[in-house]
Amino acid sequence: MQDSWSAPDRLGILKPGVDAHVLGITSVAELLEECGCAVALAPEDVCRAADRPEGGHESGAIETWIRGQRITRLGFSYRLNPDDGAALFDRLVRQLERRRLFAGQGGPIVSLYFAGLPEACRLARERVPRLTACFDGEETPAETLARLGIRQSMVPQETGKALAYDRDRMSFGEEIVRRGDYLGVRPPDRSGYPDFGKASDSLAARLGHAARTGGLPLIRAHMGPYLQDREEAVRRFLQWTRDLAASGHLDVLSIGTSQLTQARFGEPWGDEPNGGGVPLANAGEFADAWRAARPMLVRSYAGSKDVASLARMLDETIHNAWHALSLWWFCRIDNRGPYTLRENLAEQFAALRHVASAGKPYEPNVPHHFAFRGADDATYVVSGWLAARAAKEAGVRTLVAQTMLNTPKHTWGVQDLAKSRALLALLRELEGRDFRVVLQPRAGLDSFSADPGKAKAQLAAVTALMDDIEPGDAASPPIVHVVSWSEAVRFADPPVIAESVQITRHALAEYRRLRARGLVDDRGDDPEVRARTQDLLAESRAIIRAIAASVPDPWSPAGLYRVFAAGFLPVPYLWECREELAAAVAWRTRAIRGSVRLVDDRGVPLPVEERIARARAFPAGGAAT
Repeated sequence: MQDSWSAPDRLGILKPGVDAHVLGITSVAELLEECGCAVALAPEDVCRAADRPEGGHESGAIETWIRGQRITRLGFSYRLNPDDGAALFDRLVRQLERRRLFAGQGGPIVSLYFAGLPEACRLARERVPRLTACFDGEETPAETLARLGIRQSMVPQETGKALAYDRDRMSFGEEIVRRGDYLGVRPPDRSGYPDFGKASDSLAARLGHAARTGGLPLIRAHMGPYLQDREEAVRRFLQWTRDLAASGHLDVLSIGTSQLTQARFGEPWGDEPNGGGVPLANAGEFADAWRAARPMLVRSYAGSKDVASLARMLDETIHNAWHALSLWWFCRIDNRGPYTLRENLAEQFAALRHVASAGKPYEPNVPHHFAFRGADDATYVVSGWLAARAAKEAGVRTLVAQTMLNTPKHTWGVQDLAKSRALLALLRELEGRDFRVVLQPRAGLDSFSADPGKAKAQLAAVTALMDDIEPGDAASPPIVHVVSWSEAVRFADPPVIAESVQITRHALAEYRRLRARGLVDDRGDDPEVRARTQDLLAESRAIIRAIAASVPDPWSPAGLYRVFAAGFLPVPYLWECREELAAAVAWRTRAIRGSVRLVDDRGVPLPVEERIARARAFPAGGAAT
C-alpha cells in the first residue's frame, strides 16, 4: 500500500446516494486541492450506483468513473448506520476486486479509505483487510492530511499557519491533561454580595460581583439525566443537583429537560416516548430543583409549545436566570415541536415579550441551528444579529450572546475567531443605555472525541480558542458554557461536570499566563483572522441592509418568516418542510479554507450581490400573509 502522495495520484471520493452528508467530504476535497492534490467527487449517478454496487450496470458505472478520472486513491464515506455502512463498503470492495481495480491486480487503486462513525470504522477494519486508513470524524485537518500521505512540504504556508494554530492548541490541551494540575482548581467564592443564592439573585448581580473580585468568567453547564422510570430520573436529577451545588464549581445550572417536558408540559404523558433529558412534569418539580440548587443560579430549556406560558412558570419556580428562545427552530421544520413555522414565530415573540416585561436576559438559541443544516458563515452571523435586533425591538435589555465554536466540526480555529468577532461587532453596534451584550462561547455539540483523554484535551483547546476571541480583555468571556468532556458517549454526572469546569478554569489561566510570557501567539491582531473578520462583516452587513430594504417590518414574526422563506438565510440540509421553504433550501454550500461559503454549481463562491438578488426575487406573496 502507498504511504506518501505522489504527483500522479488522484483521490476519488464516493458516497452512496442515501447519505446526504457532504460538508465533511467537500472540506477534505478543498483541503487537498489547497495542497495541489487532485480530487474527484463522484457525480450523483455514480453515488446512486454505490447504493447497489453488485448490479452490473451500477458496478460498471463505478468502474467507468474510476478509470475515466484516473483515480489511484479511493475514499468511501458513509455517515449513517454503522452496520449498514461497513456492510455496504465491504460489498463495494468485493465488486472492485471482481473487476480487478486494485494495484495488486493490475488496476489503478493503490490506497483505500473509509470515513464513517467510529463503530463503522471498527467494523470496516475487521471486514476489509486491504483498507489503508479510516476517518471517524475526530481527525484534525492536519491529521487528515497526514493519514492521506500528504507531506508537510506540500501544504501552502498560509494554510499551514492556520492549521498550526489548531494543532498547537490541541498540544496545549494534551499537556494540560497530561500534567493533571487542573484537579487542584478550587471553586471561587461568590458569596460576597447581598442577594447571593436568594430568589432575588440574578445574572447581573453575579456578573457584577465576579467582575469586581476578578472572578470572571461565570461557568454554566447543563445536566439532565434520563431514565425510563420517570420518578427515579427526577430523584436522581435532584440528588445530582445537590451534589453540584455542594461542590461550588458551577455558577449556572441549565436544566436539560426532556422532549415531553418541552412539548407537552402539564399534560398526561402516558407511555409516550420521552426522548433524552430529565422528565420534569409539573411546577412543583421545578421548584424542587431550585431548592436543591442553592446557591447556584438556575435556568432551563424553553418549551416548544405554549412557550410563553412555560417561560412564566420557569420564572415563578426556578427564578430563571435567563431565557433561551430559538425563534425559527424547535417546531415542525426540525421535528422538535408541534407548531408550523409561522405559529412558532408568533409563540416565540409572545415569550420574548414576557422576557422583556420580566426584565430577564435573553439568549438567542439560533445561529448554530442554521449551521447544523449546512448554512454558510454569513448566515450564522446574520441570523444571530436578527435575533438580537428582534429582542431589542421587543424591549429586552440584556442579551446573552452564545457563540458555538467548532460548528461544523471541521471549521478552522481562525474562522471560528472571525465568526465570533464579526457577530460580536454587529451585536455591539446595538448596545446602548438600554441594551447590553454578554458573550458566552461554548464548544460544538459534536466536537468531542469518544476517547476520554482526547475529549479532555479538546475541552482545554477550545477554552484557549474562547480566550482568543477578545484576548486583550481580561473580563472576556464573562460567561463560559462548559460542554462536559463525556458528552460524546454519555450524560454528564456531577463528577464529570466538576472536572470539566476545573479543566476549563485551569486552561484559561494557563493560556493567559503563556500569552503574557510570549509563549503563545497573541491573536488579537492576527492578519488572517482580521482579513476573514472584515470579509465576513462586509458580507453580513450587505445582507442585513438588503433585508431591511426588502422585507416589511423585518423584526416581527411575519418579517422573520419572510426573511427565512425568501432565502436570505440558506439551509441546504434542512430535511423537513422543504417545499414550504424551497427558496431557503435551494442553495449549495462548500467548506473553503476552514469556512463555509455559498457556492454555485461549479463550487465557486457566490458574490453577496447574487445571493441578495436571488432572495429579493422571491415572489412577494409566497412567504408572508
